Amino acid sequence: MAEIRDTSFNGLDETAGAERSAGLKDLFAYPLMQAMQDRRTRRVAQGVSIQCTDDLSHSSPNAPSPLSPIEEAVLIAATGVTGAVMHDGPLIKPTGLPELGTPFLNSVGRAAPSADNGQATSMFLINDEGTWLIQRPRGQAGVDLLRDIPPRWEDRSDADWIAMANAVKRKVYDKRLDAPREWPYYLGWNAQHSNVAGTTIFLPVVDNTRQYINAILILLSEPKGKAPLFVDDFSPFRPKSFVEWGVWCGMQVGLAPYIPYQPIGGIKRIQEGYFSKDVPAPFGALATARTDHEAFLLLQNLLLVGEGLRLGGWVHSAMLPPHIMKRDPANGVFGLGFREHGGKQPRWGRWPPVPASQTNYVGLDGFLEGACPPYMSMNDAVDAVLEEKYEADHVYGNAKLFGRAYKDQSKADSFLKQASHFPKQAVTYGKEICNYVYDTYGRFPSNTDAFYLPGIWAQFSHLEIEYYNKMAQPWFYRRQAEGKKIWNRH
Repeated sequence: MAEIRDTSFNGLDETAGAERSAGLKDLFAYPLMQAMQDRRTRRVAQGVSIQCTDDLSHSSPNAPSPLSPIEEAVLIAATGVTGAVMHDGPLIKPTGLPELGTPFLNSVGRAAPSADNGQATSMFLINDEGTWLIQRPRGQAGVDLLRDIPPRWEDRSDADWIAMANAVKRKVYDKRLDAPREWPYYLGWNAQHSNVAGTTIFLPVVDNTRQYINAILILLSEPKGKAPLFVDDFSPFRPKSFVEWGVWCGMQVGLAPYIPYQPIGGIKRIQEGYFSKDVPAPFGALATARTDHEAFLLLQNLLLVGEGLRLGGWVHSAMLPPHIMKRDPANGVFGLGFREHGGKQPRWGRWPPVPASQTNYVGLDGFLEGACPPYMSMNDAVDAVLEEKYEADHVYGNAKLFGRAYKDQSKADSFLKQASHFPKQAVTYGKEICNYVYDTYGRFPSNTDAFYLPGIWAQFSHLEIEYYNKMAQPWFYRRQAEGKKIWNRH
């Protein structure tokens, strides 16, 4: 049976494969299951010395050895665009009612899955040349990126890999992120091993604003009487209208059900009958709306690919927040420099839990900007999410792009014609919820930062083979030692 290939981006069928270096050939011959078994934390990068007692210390005779452009390019690909996606889900609920047919935020796939294909994780790459943002091409931009590069990884030459990486790398700073090598900037022995010369680091930062709004709208799109009433579980019920005061008084004497937290939109939203108090959606349960899960899956990808590349690699605590988000060169803190905005700290009464009472990391101006103030109002933020889904050249507004994974375009067109959008009630209440959060706490979201740090990063390096020769069993570092010759490392 002929091999079926995903050539959806450019129509090429590079079945013969491209000329590849010995390193790439070695990588593609390495089985996935073997990578999972072989993966270990190997911390000591070439050029790093270890201070211990006399018999355990190691003084490196080597200079640091940065990753080559092709090695970094393969790692970058493990976080990037991979091809078209398909809506292989229902349009009718088991009850016979319409099913929301438009949950996704992207129409192209990435190397790791994400909630509603939100692809909210941005990766920063840190090496000896500086700090870089790995851009996330969306929609037609993803197609255009791969127009002249074979979409299948095994068909790419060394030059293709490097060209792909260069197309998505955008320099932010001319030096590494760094800070004083002590607590509270670095944790424990990371101060000696982490982010040192010669290493390449991938730092995930998650945009919680767009997928957070999308998740709210998806929940509100459930049928009338089933759609959840949103609840602010950081705030007790505070009556505002005459009706609400009547309910509050009834609560005090047992004539009305007790309402422990603030229903967003007030009692009127319950009385309408569209949004149900029986299935509330407290912000504490929504948390990050599972938006951050993608970051951890991308890091696992990187670890497995790093093993295939015969590199040393490990995931560990990044420079501790908020220092990694701040930038204060005068005090030796070379973080990302995210904009801080909002946060209300009441003069009287109880402060809301962290992070609602704190300032919010909302964006890196000109690079990553959240769907929230000060970049846009909350009404505009909801509209921006709708535009990114439904307008021309976006997920559901470009039929040709949408149909790339379908057997024929007519099936994709039929899906788009039948797929329901967010109902009007969901959009109206969604805007009310988002405005409530910002008006109450001076930030959006309230329970998590607009740009969230999972708090870990992945480091890759050429290993200090002399250290492992002295300290480790041969099987523990054999692949990395062999990689020196295969990849022509220095």
